[in-house]
Amino acid sequence: MFKASVFTLYPDMFPGTLGGALAGKALADGVWSLDAHNIRDAATDRHRSVDDTPAGGGPGMVLRADVLARALDRHVASDDPRPRLLMSPRGVPLTQTAVRDLADGPGAVIVCGRFEGVDERVIEARGLQEISIGDYVLSGGEVAAQVLLDAVVRLLPGVMGNQASGAHESFETGLLEHPHYTRPVDWDGRSIPDVLRSGDHRKIEDWRRRQSEELTRARRPDLLKR
Repeated sequence: MFKASVFTLYPDMFPGTLGGALAGKALADGVWSLDAHNIRDAATDRHRSVDDTPAGGGPGMVLRADVLARALDRHVASDDPRPRLLMSPRGVPLTQTAVRDLADGPGAVIVCGRFEGVDERVIEARGLQEISIGDYVLSGGEVAAQVLLDAVVRLLPGVMGNQASGAHESFETGLLEHPHYTRPVDWDGRSIPDVLRSGDHRKIEDWRRRQSEELTRARRPDLLKR
């Protein structure tokens, strides 16, 4: 079973979107498990403080190393084989390859960043791998963690009704996915391309490949360079 352990200041945000659709059904069926731990429970003062001002000055607050480390150590054994991830805008971009690697593993420990950042010492001491879902900044890592888990869970065995469908999606082949059509054949003065109604599977596959290449060249030329 894929086991996800999330560390957050807002555990009530979970499962969130992960409680519905495919991910939610898989969660209810025991295909994967999710535990949301409140980092604030590891605070030791009466105010349950988890952050402090940045060393050297500057705006905002920083999540303290001692509190986060204590939270992790309470719930994650030192020999736990799962990767430890920190959702962070400065992290390595999340890719479909990374998602597949996670889906093939035992699960993940995910820390949701907040404030101006996390004390660098706990990132180093607890081996946190920083992951980003895009070049923008969110209020916190909770939404990013749900994005990552949704991408992973749908690849777990038995979650998607048709496992073959995943092999033709965007990024699986290094290209963006080709356009899709369905009935009615004619709609709003637009028709389904003739080739898709030809019954010639080789021509259809060639057409889809060309469409994927053209879309990728126009929208994501960086993928072609890879």
